Amino acid sequence: MAAAAARSESSAPRVVLGVGGGIAAYKACELLRRLTESGHDVTVVPTASALRFVGAPTWEALSGHPVSAEVWDSVSEVPHVRLGQQADLVVVAPATADLLARAAHGLADDLLTNTLLTARCPVLFAPAMHTEMWLHPATRENVATLRRRGAIVLDPASGRLTGADSGPGRLPEPAEIFEAAVGVLRRGSAIAPDLAGLRVLITAGGTREPLDPVRYLGNRSSGLQGYALARAAVARGAEVTLIAANVALPDPAGVKMLRAGTALELRDVVRAAAADADVIVMSAAVADFRPADYAEAKIKKADDSSAPELTLVQNPHILRELGRERLRAGQTVVGFAAETGDAEHSALELGRRKLAKYGVDLLVVNEVGMDKVFGRPETEAVIVDAAGTETAVPPGPKSALAEEIWDRVAAWRARN
Repeated sequence: MAAAAARSESSAPRVVLGVGGGIAAYKACELLRRLTESGHDVTVVPTASALRFVGAPTWEALSGHPVSAEVWDSVSEVPHVRLGQQADLVVVAPATADLLARAAHGLADDLLTNTLLTARCPVLFAPAMHTEMWLHPATRENVATLRRRGAIVLDPASGRLTGADSGPGRLPEPAEIFEAAVGVLRRGSAIAPDLAGLRVLITAGGTREPLDPVRYLGNRSSGLQGYALARAAVARGAEVTLIAANVALPDPAGVKMLRAGTALELRDVVRAAAADADVIVMSAAVADFRPADYAEAKIKKADDSSAPELTLVQNPHILRELGRERLRAGQTVVGFAAETGDAEHSALELGRRKLAKYGVDLLVVNEVGMDKVFGRPETEAVIVDAAGTETAVPPGPKSALAEEIWDRVAAWRARN
């Protein structure tokens, strides 16, 4: 009752930002700025080690709240209990190996670990540490323990670490941690991470089929929808692998990234990863055709103004292969159909035909055009499943469609 009453005093979502004692602590300043500027009420709870990297005055100036790492400060307000009880979300960034271990074992030797024990809201960890520490069996077990309890633990990014070292263990970019945090808040504190334990494979972007060293056949897909799907799945607890085809977007936090360029490359990468996936979502726009011949040198204009003739061959149909073969028992396959309709059929009618033809479980039908869907932050669609249920998603941000798709996937898997 006390926690509920405290929440009602402010309409702003209350976020506790825990900061571990790693060099990446300075990046949490950018995360804090994004949270406060977007209307969140943020209290920073650093560890004592974190304060050696970034001092309390910085956190206080950016958050507008007093900062302490000790349970002995402001004892009359019982901060070690109150902070966790009143929070709508706890984000720990960076989460060091030591902090993950203490959280997994329920230790409570400072204000942050006490807050983690009293929190009844979602908890999001963004780990950062050296590669050897992240891959150590003890850390892996601690992460698994936290995930089993319902915490969301992002996988760290790969890249330059302290000194000359490079590898997995880098803190995800603050903008992407922010997106993950907002995604968790959007779902609400009472909603469990319903995709926890699922391994999800998502494709995004559009393939390109080279004609010569300069030109290619391609499409206008930006990858925005696939990236929205990846962020939403992470916020719902899934282990996400994202295959990006020619996408110029920052990597989503907590996602394993793979790359592909052409349809044939995408097919190889997808099939290699699909055997371990519980859910596959093929949101990438895959070229139907590729040039039969590749010109090793740039194709030149002819003096007589004639144009070269191109011979095309059909690419393999990756979605149909996945729908029919099912590379893993119990696998759920979701496809996208970008349709324009024709003189005789609507885009939805053509989408219904594809659902049966491809053998997938769910199909997201988009009506596309020069000013629709591709490259735009908004979209609308109809989600059709193999049982005949149709869910119309009205115009809105691609993040809203992503959430609805995962709702439909969760419902489908619960019934089948």
